[in-house]
Amino acid sequence: MRNGSIPVKLPRDFYDRPTLDVARDLIGKVLVHSRRGAVTSGVIVEVEAYIGESDPACHAAPGPTRRNEPLYGAPGHAYVYLNYGIHALVNVVTEACGSPAAVLIRALDPLDGIELMRRRRARAMKGRRSRPDASVLTQHDLCRGPGNLTMAMGITLAENRLDLLGDRLYVDDRGLSVDRAIAWGGRIGIRVGTEQPWRAWVSGHPAVSGRPPLSAQVANGAGGWHRGSSPRR
Repeated sequence: MRNGSIPVKLPRDFYDRPTLDVARDLIGKVLVHSRRGAVTSGVIVEVEAYIGESDPACHAAPGPTRRNEPLYGAPGHAYVYLNYGIHALVNVVTEACGSPAAVLIRALDPLDGIELMRRRRARAMKGRRSRPDASVLTQHDLCRGPGNLTMAMGITLAENRLDLLGDRLYVDDRGLSVDRAIAWGGRIGIRVGTEQPWRAWVSGHPAVSGRPPLSAQVANGAGGWHRGSSPRR
């Protein structure tokens, strides 16, 4: 942790920057959710950027609507929506008001509340064919993929539009440095805009979803997590 003890909640100006910069710097930060007195958290290891009305995969592509209002609002707020009416997906809104963009959180390396995550993942859910056996899920399985992540963290549509500077849903800087390489490649799970290399992940991390594309670009070094100075902002 920074100075050996206290996490630092990310400030508004962290999010009020170009979306790809925010996406890169979210890797290694910690997503925290407090629900009914129970806290779950995990290190962000995979993200995807969605940028503007010209991005066909961004929800802002059709222009302003009631659903995508958060994208046009102040940076540093949550944008949570249902994917195919089943899975809640959580995004952080980036850039200035009126410039619709966000970063989808795709995978976490669990830290706090792991047993609670297991119980949540084992619950019956609308649209899911079968419940996973919580006893066989590895720790890295719990938050692999954006739908599994929100299920394990207890994030629902109730968190849509939340201010990430509050105490319910937020992102911490705990001074964790990323020693593994950070890779960039095409976004996955979508039908359009897949050519944009706007997905970033910790190369080789077991919690990352999907398979790395052959065209992935790699930056940084190799290794794991360690306490140290935070990535530049």
